[in-house]
Amino acid sequence: MAPILSGKRIVLGVSGGIAAYKAVTLASRLTQANALVDVIMTHSAAKFVAPVTFQGITQRSVATDTFEFWHDAGRLRIGHVALAHAADLFVIAPATAHTIARLALGLSDDLLSITALSYNGPMLLAPAMETNMWTHPATMRNVQTLQDWGVDFIGPEEGRL
Repeated sequence: MAPILSGKRIVLGVSGGIAAYKAVTLASRLTQANALVDVIMTHSAAKFVAPVTFQGITQRSVATDTFEFWHDAGRLRIGHVALAHAADLFVIAPATAHTIARLALGLSDDLLSITALSYNGPMLLAPAMETNMWTHPATMRNVQTLQDWGVDFIGPEEGRL
């Protein structure tokens, strides 16, 4: 990874799909590039990968609860506000069809979506889902909505995990 990431604060949102295990490698690489990685996991993601795995790799707390509090600039703030305001980049990997739909509809029913709605900066989504789910008109419409709002996408790639 480029030295440009050194000292940057990256929120890594992990949603609940089998590809969640790949986010562990991403968190590791970002951390090795000296980025500060704050991981937000959906409850479904925690069924695939334990939060303690990310905590061990990033040496930072992992956020899973909407009502968690975080220290930000010496102040105690509500988690989604602190995370959103401090981030230089917001990455969601994997981004499931469900997460993409929630973001496109502006739903805020978990910590990941509420933090994404509070964030005002560059956002990158890495979709991961079965091919028919990806090509479904509803998913394509949601992707287009997010792209129209300036959200960038990487992938998806085809093949076995």
